[in-house]
Amino acid sequence: MIKHLQVIFIISLLQIGGLWAQPIKTGSSLKDSIVQYAAMNRTDIMDAIIVDGDTIPIMVLDEVLLVDKPSFDSKEARKRYFILKRKVMKVYPYAVIAGNKMDSLKLTLEGKNRWQRKRLIKEFQEYLRQDFEEEIVKLTHSEGQILSKLVSRETGMSTYDLISEYRSGWNAFWWNTVAYFNHMDLKTPYQPEEVEEDKLIENILQRAFIQGQLKERVPITSLNAD
Repeated sequence: MIKHLQVIFIISLLQIGGLWAQPIKTGSSLKDSIVQYAAMNRTDIMDAIIVDGDTIPIMVLDEVLLVDKPSFDSKEARKRYFILKRKVMKVYPYAVIAGNKMDSLKLTLEGKNRWQRKRLIKEFQEYLRQDFEEEIVKLTHSEGQILSKLVSRETGMSTYDLISEYRSGWNAFWWNTVAYFNHMDLKTPYQPEEVEEDKLIENILQRAFIQGQLKERVPITSLNAD
């Protein structure tokens, strides 16, 4: 079967390259003609090998990410998955904004003194409040918890640690207490390797990235970046 596919691949390559109609060469001359043609017309073909008399071009292919398709043992499990997917798709854009703003804030704070840092952090908080408070407060408790996890995914820190770092430990304690009474935990990190729900969330994200439903965030490393 493998050899059959190899032959089909080579035939396709020859037809595309216009070599199929050329006189048949034998031995190394055939290998050389294919490699020489490919070298002039394709940048991803590096060499060729001969397997059982067949010349097979060697080329560099784009990286392919394989994502498992979720399986369900019941209708209820399937239903929970698609409810989770809807929530992830809804809140991920907010996590992207938070991640981008945190990257920018960290870069802006570099080399600043205590008072400059305090002023910039206050401006950052005011920006978030004015632009997103009205939308964020409309999230359900479960959506808020998922958002908290995704913020952890994008920043590498739990929401509690972010509040503690950029406001104060007391504020972090206060907001975590408020979240607790609303069935949320701002200290919960994102752990797709260990927590089943987080594993499903990551699966949903990766499939959405591949299918073009969401665009994966690229960390900001310079304030001069476009």
